[in-house]
Amino acid sequence: MSSSFFFRPRLIDALQGYDAARLSRDIGAGLTVGVVALPLAMAFAIASGLKPEAGLFTAIIAGLLIALLGGSRVQIGGPAGAFIVIVYGILERYGLANLIIATALSGVMLFVMGLMRLGTLIRFIPVAVVIGFTNGIAVLIMVSQIKDFFGLSVTSMPADFVGIVRTLAAQWHTLNPQALVLALGALVLIVVWHKGLPALARQWTWLSRLSVIPGSIVGLIAASVACQLLDLQVDTIGSRFGSIPSSLPSLVWPEFTWATAQHLLMPASTLAMLGAIESLLCARIADQMIGDRHDANQELMAQGIANFITPFFGGMPATGTIARTVTNVKNGATSPIAGVVHAFTLLAVMLVAAPLANSIPLAALSAILMFVAWNMGEWHAFIDLKQFRLPYRATLLSVFVLTVVVDLTVAVEVGLMAACLTFIYRISHLTRSEAIAPSTPGLEGLPGVQAHRLYGALFFGAVKLVEELEDRLPERALVIDLKNLIYVDSSGADALLALARTCQQRQVALILCGLTHQPRDIAARTGLLDLVTPAHCVDDWVAGLAAARRISQNAVPAA
Repeated sequence: MSSSFFFRPRLIDALQGYDAARLSRDIGAGLTVGVVALPLAMAFAIASGLKPEAGLFTAIIAGLLIALLGGSRVQIGGPAGAFIVIVYGILERYGLANLIIATALSGVMLFVMGLMRLGTLIRFIPVAVVIGFTNGIAVLIMVSQIKDFFGLSVTSMPADFVGIVRTLAAQWHTLNPQALVLALGALVLIVVWHKGLPALARQWTWLSRLSVIPGSIVGLIAASVACQLLDLQVDTIGSRFGSIPSSLPSLVWPEFTWATAQHLLMPASTLAMLGAIESLLCARIADQMIGDRHDANQELMAQGIANFITPFFGGMPATGTIARTVTNVKNGATSPIAGVVHAFTLLAVMLVAAPLANSIPLAALSAILMFVAWNMGEWHAFIDLKQFRLPYRATLLSVFVLTVVVDLTVAVEVGLMAACLTFIYRISHLTRSEAIAPSTPGLEGLPGVQAHRLYGALFFGAVKLVEELEDRLPERALVIDLKNLIYVDSSGADALLALARTCQQRQVALILCGLTHQPRDIAARTGLLDLVTPAHCVDDWVAGLAAARRISQNAVPAA
């Protein structure tokens, strides 16, 4: 069987030499991550326009599948903040049934990407594009949470940034002071818990035991208790969405047609691309923390399977989650078993304690998402922009602005186009032609002979260098040193072919020196070597000058 169809989950290798000590560490890490994932899963679903149980179902089903089938030892899968804006937009434009289809289609795309070994291509997306859309998504998440953070009475929130701002401004008079104070209190508590507790634990070591409790859980419990004791008039999960089911989800199969699939190809492609980027970036971060190397293609196939199955059981798009994966690693996870434990922990909590979630105030969940969004963004990149050149700044800022104001898909497309154009421009300027002075040793006394050296990559953006040589041909011989030419594409080969034909027509000897590796291979395949006299295709510069001297001394033009 071809290696392209090789399917080997990392779990198989991770279980080699597995013992009770590693199992204990994985169980501890899985339990901790399950607790961390509980409020995040519900918050991501609510912010996406779905019911809270959609996030729980996703964390359980997708988290289990990604752990069992993925290409990373410690990655935790589930709903992610990056999907909030996209999922909300799909819901607003196409409806829930089409969201299920779009998510399933994105799963197929992810699986095919892994099957075709395209996992490594994700690494070619420029960092400016990644930072731009990550920061843009973080801003959109924070803007989308203003409604619940301030307790505004908004029945329907638009999907676009301008519409959101207009709606919030129109409903600002409905601000609920109780919800605002509750959200601010929860946010301050979460920030202090994450930032201040480690510093205090260095002075009072007993406080370090509390650090295993996630700040999001602390903020959530404190806000829920305050809401009940003070009888605050704020929206809760129960008041807006009803009771969270204490049972496993049932299979949902929406009406499906090929015409519908075609209609959803663009949003599905956006989900697939974002899921691939997020999961592989997360896996790389995990690799750096544990000194391992993930299988990118296996990870994509696992993500594809999870995203194909989960939506039919009430879930939403899933990917690798950086915060939960980092928590998993820091708590001692050694294998995908930790991810499996995380999924079953969430399942147990949902089956046993679902009724308790009804009293969770939405203001507290919005505070959690505000904290997540702030930590998600790489804000220092804006400060560091002055250290980079204009193309990098323009790419990052354009992707950021377009992500916020227009659309993530458009932003990534424009960013990739700008990055490609910048790369082409820079490489074309690194490729150069250097004329060798007639007084150079070996060239003196050779009338009618010109010599040039080419450096870099001869591709479509640099063919003008060869065209300039063709415009200024000497009378007898043209010597080109190609030793420092590392790459020639089809356009560059065509330019060299045109130069060789022009030399033949004008009876000027074309002498090629140092043609090796890929340039020599493409020269042979395109027929360039057939147009050059074998004696004039030499290994080095000295042999090329010797051939030019013979031609000049004979004073007889050669082909």
